[in-house]
Amino acid sequence: MTKKINIAIDGPAGAGKSTVAKILAEHLELLYIDTGSMYRALTWKALQQSYDFENKTLISELSSKVVIKLYSNNKNYKVYIDGEDVTSEIRQPEVSQHVSLVAQIPKVRENMVRQQQCIAADGGVIMDGRDIGTNVLPAACAKFFITASIEERALRRQRDLKENGYIISVDKLKEDIAERDFIDENREVDPLIPAKDAAIIDTTGLTIEQVVEKMKNYVIENCK
Repeated sequence: MTKKINIAIDGPAGAGKSTVAKILAEHLELLYIDTGSMYRALTWKALQQSYDFENKTLISELSSKVVIKLYSNNKNYKVYIDGEDVTSEIRQPEVSQHVSLVAQIPKVRENMVRQQQCIAADGGVIMDGRDIGTNVLPAACAKFFITASIEERALRRQRDLKENGYIISVDKLKEDIAERDFIDENREVDPLIPAKDAAIIDTTGLTIEQVVEKMKNYVIENCK
């Protein structure tokens, strides 16, 4: 696709946003940006410095100081914070347990959204996160809200964690995902909700290929 379009993908934790976004980006020759990795990088930094996650002022100040850089050629995605490669570290379970607490802080979101909008300013981007269609890229020509049952999302997350050497029960993951959903959906600033003009896709029981095909057809129809 030669036209410099922007595509927004939102949805809850473990719904498969990143997986389908990367493949769709390849198909459409667009740059893939995982905004969640920015919040994860900041959370990882706060954990490394033993921050109190109840101290929103301190974490807001940290978000104003750190330099987060994303490098992507779609097949190779790297996340750096203050010059350190944290691509693997930000997937640690401890980061997952705290990231929603960081992402709900208004000043943190303001700082991150500003960076995300700069990245997408010239078009040609597929961006996934929690508030992309509603807040970061409201003018995107295609918006998707990707979801799935908590059971399915927990099983997917368990497989991903196992590949990285972490063994966690499905019940524990379901509990963690439900808690993250509640925080994301009820935060004061930019809660997790579908954009009014988003195409909602429930991926429960669907293959990755089926989801990507649905999305690709939607983009072709709506981003002319």
